[in-house]
Amino acid sequence: ADVFSMVKAGLLDYGIVPVENSIEGSVTQVNDLLISSDVSVVGEVTIPIHHCLLSLPDTDYREIKVVYSHLQALGQCRSFLQRNRLEAMPYYDTAGSAMMLSKERTRGTAVIANRVCADIYNLEIVKENIEDNDTNRTRFMVIAKEKGDGKGDKCTISFTIPHKSGSLFSVLKVFSDAGINLTRIESRPARADLKAFSFLLDFNGADTDKNVAAALAKVEDGALNMKLIGCYREGAK
Repeated sequence: ADVFSMVKAGLLDYGIVPVENSIEGSVTQVNDLLISSDVSVVGEVTIPIHHCLLSLPDTDYREIKVVYSHLQALGQCRSFLQRNRLEAMPYYDTAGSAMMLSKERTRGTAVIANRVCADIYNLEIVKENIEDNDTNRTRFMVIAKEKGDGKGDKCTISFTIPHKSGSLFSVLKVFSDAGINLTRIESRPARADLKAFSFLLDFNGADTDKNVAAALAKVEDGALNMKLIGCYREGAK
């Protein structure tokens, strides 16, 4: 939330936020903020994610009982934690958990974070690559206060529809009829209206393409609160 508010206030030129992971799926808080915040998506990047189990120097790994990290990281290493009978404790982010352990120096405790954190916070790497799948990847979006320059080839929109039969189908049919490929769809409760749902939609194409512009106009007519969040260059996979 701080990243979004600081970008909106002009305190940051850009923010980089995670939107989905190949193991744990969507980062729901970020998706909610994309819908509710007045910022633009201007780029994306997908990168491999590798986690390490970090501890205080000279810790006997057999003493480790509790592991702190962000919920996403804990979920991405769920099998490792269960296999080693380690208690998962959520923390606000991975690097923050490493800093906390370095300062508080709690015995019998470890954290899940990137290997760089071991150098920064003087921790030891107990085990590397503990993620449940070695193809673990996270997609990040780059956000800015203003719309991006240049022509993109991928768009993100949000819209709200009433909770009744055929509402979502009528919107998706617009894209199908226009031959536009959808790459992601996420539903979130519309907090202002318990009888409606908000959706995030990613699709291939530019907002300057005639068929895309026509499709967006139809969606705007048929849905509630349609917003073009951004048109940007698709990131390398």
